[in-house]
Amino acid sequence: MGEADIRVGLIGAGYIAGWHAGALRATAGMRLAGVCDSSAEAGEGLAAALGVPFFPTLAAMAAGVDAVHVLTPPATHAALAIEALEAGLHVLVEKPMAVTMEEVRALQDAAARAGRQLAVGHNFLGLPSHRRLRRLVAAGELGRISSLRVDWALPFAPLRAGPYGIWPLRTEANLLLELGPHPMAFVADLFGRPVIEALLPSHPVTLPGGAGLRHQGWRILGRAGPVEVTVQLSTVETVDDRSLTLRGSSGIARMDYARDTLVVARENAAELVLNPLGRELSLAAQHLREGVVNAFRQGTSLNRRQPYALSFNATVAAFRDAIRSGRPDPALGAAPAGEVMAALHDALALLSAAPPAPAVARLVRRPDVMVIGGTGYIGRALTRALAARGHGVRVLSRGRAGPFGDLGEAVETVPVALDDEQALAAAMAGIGAVFNLARALEKTWEAALARDVGTTLRIGRAAAGAGVGHLVHAGTIASYDMSDPRATITERSDFGPLGARNLYARSKAEGERRLAALAGERGLPLTIARPGIVVGGDGPLQHWGIARWHGAGAVRLWGAGRNPLPFVLVDDVADALLRMIEVPAARGESFNLTGDVALSARDWFDLIHRRTGARIHMRGGSLDAMWMADAVKQALKRHLLGRGDALRASRADWHSRGHLARFDNSHAKAVLGWRPEADPERFAARAVAAATLFGL
Repeated sequence: MGEADIRVGLIGAGYIAGWHAGALRATAGMRLAGVCDSSAEAGEGLAAALGVPFFPTLAAMAAGVDAVHVLTPPATHAALAIEALEAGLHVLVEKPMAVTMEEVRALQDAAARAGRQLAVGHNFLGLPSHRRLRRLVAAGELGRISSLRVDWALPFAPLRAGPYGIWPLRTEANLLLELGPHPMAFVADLFGRPVIEALLPSHPVTLPGGAGLRHQGWRILGRAGPVEVTVQLSTVETVDDRSLTLRGSSGIARMDYARDTLVVARENAAELVLNPLGRELSLAAQHLREGVVNAFRQGTSLNRRQPYALSFNATVAAFRDAIRSGRPDPALGAAPAGEVMAALHDALALLSAAPPAPAVARLVRRPDVMVIGGTGYIGRALTRALAARGHGVRVLSRGRAGPFGDLGEAVETVPVALDDEQALAAAMAGIGAVFNLARALEKTWEAALARDVGTTLRIGRAAAGAGVGHLVHAGTIASYDMSDPRATITERSDFGPLGARNLYARSKAEGERRLAALAGERGLPLTIARPGIVVGGDGPLQHWGIARWHGAGAVRLWGAGRNPLPFVLVDDVADALLRMIEVPAARGESFNLTGDVALSARDWFDLIHRRTGARIHMRGGSLDAMWMADAVKQALKRHLLGRGDALRASRADWHSRGHLARFDNSHAKAVLGWRPEADPERFAARAVAAATLFGL
């Protein structure tokens, strides 16, 4: 196809699509030409943000592209990739390549028949430091290699706080297929397919809703020729460690994939006293070099060339070269990817058979309440509280699965797209009360209006059209101006100027305003709930309203971190929401749901330490300094990157992140009869005890 730009379409509009889009734009000879997704809302939103057309199906997009990136859930990889290959397109599919070995072979056969390139997104193989490591091994610089160890210790947030119905968590095998491809690709790339000898799981946790047991760690043992191989996978909350260690007769190499660094420890022939000094000075010089190179690379590119972005850029460039040369990439092609999948399936064959899932009871109760966002953190607690109170609950979700297998007689999960107002109204037929806990986190105000505020209004119109008796909408206390430590906020407090607020606070406030106007026009009974900093239950300890997290072990506090924060237990929030549909006086009201136990951010991290033994490093931060640094960053985005939509938040917005103002929760107590946990010791136990962090 010569040197003309290769037109590429993205299939899937989720999180990873943004990285692929950025890599395509950074790669000469590749041009993003469209987005395809089964969800029109998600696909149209991404396409609009990227300035390319949206296509509802692969068939509709095929005529306008030369290649596609398949970025959908793994269970759909094989079918979509084969369809694209048969349509004459080159295909790059995200890892894992497929789910079964039968699908892997079918993909390889389809690519061979079509004469098209099939590549797999083992993107870390493209990091500059990994390429250097490959050259070191090939040149024999490390001598005779005896062992290889890969540590892939990276927390997997859904395992801790949901959503629990996503593909990786449906089975233990799925979780291994989600986490294992990158580490196994390193082994296969350096030494060929390993022979797997043992699989040792660790740190088991039980998922809610009868979904069964999942492990947070696995050790895979094997050999690749004469090299002993250990792959340690871990989702336990520890310091991010995605590294590889090679031990050879001439040196030990350590590659850090999260930071794109490579250092080699070698022996030296200095005198006994100077030998250890020389060794450490050599390592120090290498670390300094790696740090300077990475800082310069990221600083001069405004972080567009940070390691993760570089890995995608290299993958897309390798895919381009394979298409133009007609030869598969030796690391990312279908054959080496098949070896990675074969090794993983050999490991899965050693996984102990999981006990059968408990039988799910048939729905018995007629649904009278709907929860939109019911598989989320607060939604799960609310759904269980409603079922315990005798309600039949219809949960709206993207899929048909939810963490309520043990509540099958009371809860049904219905897949409805939130951009389909007609389907929303149909799902609300016969429903007495609807809870809207949905939210969308967008990067531009236009997108927030379309996907957050727009969804709020669609739900309101659907509820009014379906004759729903009561709509409870979840806003947020973040919409308030909380920058004044002398202020006490009640439901009568104004949000204050919103034009220079962060997008989440602004869009939730705008959604509230427009929904209230709609409810008044259509006669829809409406109640607004604004939860505070929600903790406890099966949720994560890492709430960004408390601090800015830098991995599991370090935080930057919003200010000094000594002022009391508006904590509230998730079960108390669920109780308040339930009371809102039971107490007639709640209609037309709004409630700020903050608790009675006053803890500062520093108190919170001390509490975690006392109850788990984990010491989290805290660093206070000047909110004014953060505001000024953000102003500089947004200015650079606007003027150097041409990002006209870059938002500069106000000084008051940054001070609001510290939750400096106090909250008065007496209105919820008086109207609802709500009694949040007031005992500090019981609050501490309920807030932290169930959290599955740090291997607990």
